[in-house]
Amino acid sequence: MRSPEPDEQPEQDSHQENNESTQYIDPTKWDVFRPEPARPEAARPEPQREVPHREEGVETTQRWSVFHTAQNPDPQDRPHGAPQWDSLSNEPGGVPSASAAQARPVRIEPASEATVGIERPEGFGEPAGAPEKQPEPPEQKTKRSKKKLLVLGIVVVLVLAAAGVAAAMPKVSNRLGLPWAPNAPKGEMPDPASVSLALHGPDTTGQGPTASGVASALSGPAGATALSQLTGSVIDPVTGDVLWDHGSAQPITPASTTKILTVSAALLSMDPTKRITTKVVEGSDPGTVILVGAGDPTLTALPIGTDSPIYPGAAHVDDLVAQIKKADPDVKRVQVDVSAYTGPTTAPGWEASDAPSTFGAPIVPAMADGGRGNPSVDETMRSGNPATTLIQLIADKLGAQPAGTAKAPVDGKVVAQVQSAPLPDLAYALLQISDNVLADELGRQVAMSAGADPSFAGAAVSVKKVLADHGFDVTGLQLSDTSGLSNQNKVPARLLAQVLAAAAAPDGKNPDTPKLRPLLAGLPVAGSPAGTLGPRYGTPNTVAGKGWVRAKTGTLTAVNTLAGYVLDSDNRVLAFAFMSNGSQKDPGQAALDVLATTLRKCGCH
Repeated sequence: MRSPEPDEQPEQDSHQENNESTQYIDPTKWDVFRPEPARPEAARPEPQREVPHREEGVETTQRWSVFHTAQNPDPQDRPHGAPQWDSLSNEPGGVPSASAAQARPVRIEPASEATVGIERPEGFGEPAGAPEKQPEPPEQKTKRSKKKLLVLGIVVVLVLAAAGVAAAMPKVSNRLGLPWAPNAPKGEMPDPASVSLALHGPDTTGQGPTASGVASALSGPAGATALSQLTGSVIDPVTGDVLWDHGSAQPITPASTTKILTVSAALLSMDPTKRITTKVVEGSDPGTVILVGAGDPTLTALPIGTDSPIYPGAAHVDDLVAQIKKADPDVKRVQVDVSAYTGPTTAPGWEASDAPSTFGAPIVPAMADGGRGNPSVDETMRSGNPATTLIQLIADKLGAQPAGTAKAPVDGKVVAQVQSAPLPDLAYALLQISDNVLADELGRQVAMSAGADPSFAGAAVSVKKVLADHGFDVTGLQLSDTSGLSNQNKVPARLLAQVLAAAAAPDGKNPDTPKLRPLLAGLPVAGSPAGTLGPRYGTPNTVAGKGWVRAKTGTLTAVNTLAGYVLDSDNRVLAFAFMSNGSQKDPGQAALDVLATTLRKCGCH
């Protein structure tokens, strides 16, 4: 049923009641959806509703028909001023009957004096006999309005009270900067002052520590029985003065502090942009490729896009594989050339269980992830034949067969190659986790750079020669490997302290200092989980060194060493080397940490 258009006007009925009234046609008796003959008037009860109407101060009742279908109404029966309905009739002055095809209910507009809307007729959509709804008395409306105002007032009061309580709280008032806040200015706001920000390095000009001061501070900790046989040295890098010497010329087993010498020799003898290149070349037989190992143990089996957590910036095996597939998609055999190194794959002084182990592997020029079975975990079991493991991995990815070792043709076509991270990054990884394999591989790089034999012996000789060539006292130095895993190595504490002092010297003092700076960056930080000093420096007598001591650790059976540098309480750098032989691991390490912490707390004038 459509809504009436604005120009449709209802016709007013001619019946009168109480001055003015209008009959209603019961819509429930009018089927608007099916034309049928008009029913007799008597058969159509007319539901009515009363609407209060005021006219000249007298309240009357109007009754308006909601639906009207009377045929040919008499214009004389319309109330005065009622609108004409002629436009809705099929004949002039008439209204279409309910049986006509266009018959429809229309809205009735009340007289201009009334402003009450038209409600549904009684019985329209309601059960018969339902009580008539009465208008709400004015008194009830007034009470309800007052109740709403009361509730609103209570809510406003509660909100204001809550805001007041919150504003009175110190944290809130401070945050909002309210006048009564505890941290509000008590006087006039001061004028802004200019600030000059600058980073200041260690002190290099003031009075430094004295030998007597350092000796006095270390006398107690150095006598700890847990240290057994102790040698040590403390040097001021600014002046080069030896501040404390405790049998420092005596060579004893250094364990992993040997790595300080290996890294220093590598940094001094090779360019800092040095990278190790791994190549794959075509073999003599069709469908054969040969991986040429060059000594990069950091090549990782992790997928491209996943950086190695052990060797950051490492090259990926998958990169090699992708290049091989692009150059020759029909590779059938994969071989490896390990001729870059000579001599045995393990060093004198290594125990049989050292390689393979969770900390060591046979030293060969081709391997992935330092020979680890899990490329994401440092201390995991290594391979007993890392080169074979690598070509098996590559062959599997190519859908080819591993075919053992072979010598690559000198003029073989390169089908793939990748490079390691630069030398300083390799040094950093080596020192942080005390990586034995990488240290011995780097020793081979020192040997090859010097033109020496790329073996354990050649690496040991080359490291010693590089250090001597740069002015360090190598008297008493004996090396069987360059990782410190060998128990046959002997190093004086004096040499370790000298190298560290040169690395920590002020700019311009020593020409070797710029090259040796990466050595300091790689030393583990006391208490940092990133390095080997992570679990240490948590006791009351060592916590003062946490974050301040940076040092390389060394641990073998009955061997505990610590060498690095620390900033003392006067902002002065001190280089040190403490070496203990004959000590137990836990008490020995704890006693060494006390020595380093003592230097941190000491002004030592």
